[in-house]
Amino acid sequence: MNGPAKETLCKCCIFRGLDEPLLDLLAGEVLTKKFRKGEQVFRQGQECPGLYVVSRGLVRVYKIAPSGKDHVLHFAEPGQTFAEVAAMGEFNLPAHAEALENSTCLLLPTRRFRALLRQNHALCLQLLAGMSLWIRQLVGLLEDVVLRDAVGRVARHLLEADARGQGHWFALAVMKKDLASHLNLTSETLSRTLRRLAEAGLIDMGRDQRIRVIARDALSDVAEGILPAEFE
Repeated sequence: MNGPAKETLCKCCIFRGLDEPLLDLLAGEVLTKKFRKGEQVFRQGQECPGLYVVSRGLVRVYKIAPSGKDHVLHFAEPGQTFAEVAAMGEFNLPAHAEALENSTCLLLPTRRFRALLRQNHALCLQLLAGMSLWIRQLVGLLEDVVLRDAVGRVARHLLEADARGQGHWFALAVMKKDLASHLNLTSETLSRTLRRLAEAGLIDMGRDQRIRVIARDALSDVAEGILPAEFE
C-alpha cells in the first residue's frame, strides 16, 4: 500500500539515507495531495500544513514583492522537498507555492513530522544533511544575483541544466518567464542573453525551449565573468 510513497521518499535527499523501518514508518504517515496545473499549493502567511515531497510534476516556490512582482526561489522537481523549514520551525509559510504541471505531492503533517524528529536521531541527522544542500542552493542564488551579471547567470544555469553533457539537446524545465524570475532578470533580458550566447557560437537554440551547449569550456568562462571577443 505504501510502495509508491516509499519509492518517492527513497529518491528524496532528506530521506535517502534512512533505514527500511524508518522509511516504512514515514511512508505510512504521509498524505497524497494532487494539484492541477496552475493550482495554488499554499499561500504565504498561511499555517504550514507540513513538509511536502514532490512525487510527480513540478512546483514553483516564490515570493511576491510589495510592487507585485514575484521572484522564484526554487523549482521543486520529483524527489525534492519544500516547506520543510516552516514545518520544522513550526512557523507560518514564508512563500507561495504553485503547481506548474499536474503534480502529485506527499505531505508529512507538521505535528507528526516534529514528533518523528523528537523520536529519531537518524532522521534529524538526515534532515540536517538535506538542509545543508538547500543552504548551498540559496548561497548559489545569492552569488548569482550579487556577483554575476545577466550573461553569467544564464550561462551558469545552462551548464547546470546540461545534465547529459556537451552536444546533447535538452529542454528548459520551466517557462522562460519563470526562469527569468528565478535568475532575477526580465523575460526580455533572458531572451536577449540567450540570443547573444547563440550568436557567439556557445549554444544552439531549437524549438520548444530546446537548447544545446556547443562550447562548454567557453560557456564556463562566461559563467565566471570571462566574456569572449564576440561580446565586446
